[in-house]
Amino acid sequence: MTATGTLRAGLVGLGSMGRHHARVLAGLEGVQLVGVVDPMGDTNGWAQGAPVLATVEELLALGVDYAVVACPTALHEEVGLKLAEAGVCALVEKPVADTVEGARRLVEAFESRGLVAGVGHIERCNPALRSLRARLEAGELGDVYQVVTRRQGPFPHRIADVGVVKDLATHDIDLTGWVTGQTYTSIAAHTVSKSGRPHEDMVSAVGKLSDGTMVSHLVNWLSPLKERFTSVTGERGCFVADTLTADLTFHSNAAIATEWEALRAFRGVAEGDMVRYAIPKREPLLVEHELFRDAVLGKSDDICTLRQGLRTVEVAAAVLESAATGDTVRLDGAAQG
Repeated sequence: MTATGTLRAGLVGLGSMGRHHARVLAGLEGVQLVGVVDPMGDTNGWAQGAPVLATVEELLALGVDYAVVACPTALHEEVGLKLAEAGVCALVEKPVADTVEGARRLVEAFESRGLVAGVGHIERCNPALRSLRARLEAGELGDVYQVVTRRQGPFPHRIADVGVVKDLATHDIDLTGWVTGQTYTSIAAHTVSKSGRPHEDMVSAVGKLSDGTMVSHLVNWLSPLKERFTSVTGERGCFVADTLTADLTFHSNAAIATEWEALRAFRGVAEGDMVRYAIPKREPLLVEHELFRDAVLGKSDDICTLRQGLRTVEVAAAVLESAATGDTVRLDGAAQG
């Protein structure tokens, strides 16, 4: 930290996400972007004027309080361990690592040193989902019955090292646990690979959370239709969040008496009012950086921790295991740390 109280930040990776991290870091109040690591250099000017370095060691030599890890997923563990050993806090892009074992090693490395570390599960910063979570915590929906997500779109050519489960489904796994405050206890899934790559490019999964809530995820990058849909159904109605537009809508369950005697034994629902909430729509990546900056300063703990990121990787691994074996995979359902 500089004499003026400004945090010195670094960035590892100038790819499709790294360039956006650089843009936000360069303008983030109370933070100075002091260096960017990318062996490929910066031919596009994405580093925002910060020096571009070839190695993490060169970045550490500049002296940084924290670093954002936005390199390919397979390198997260290696880079993260170097930062932890140097006593540097880290915000690691999701998923936190490409294996459960790697994620566990990162958790141990940062927790054992008392360092602040988080995972960039950016959907937690989407205005619609933040509003949804607050409303669920306030009990506006009553008992929650089901969470359904759909995340579909064309193939992203930036992805080369993982399939759709680790790249996209981890968004939905994390946001589902986060908005409900629950953890997965079982998951069953099917995958297909149609794009000629070694990894899966479509997954359909169903599961159960620790309070009995049902979950369903449909994720692919084979669709010309881009969709980011989350619905939560409960005793008082249904919330629908569109995270592309950051809109949140509530469909209420109308309390209408059933006059038909034969149907009175079935406690059903009726269509009620629909409300679309007016909510402030700030850029999720900026919110994510503000929250992490405040966590490093000890002002807030509203981040996705590495341990929560580990849990998401464990569920993703269970999805792939289920798809490979045809079995439902059970998880321990332990509370997230």
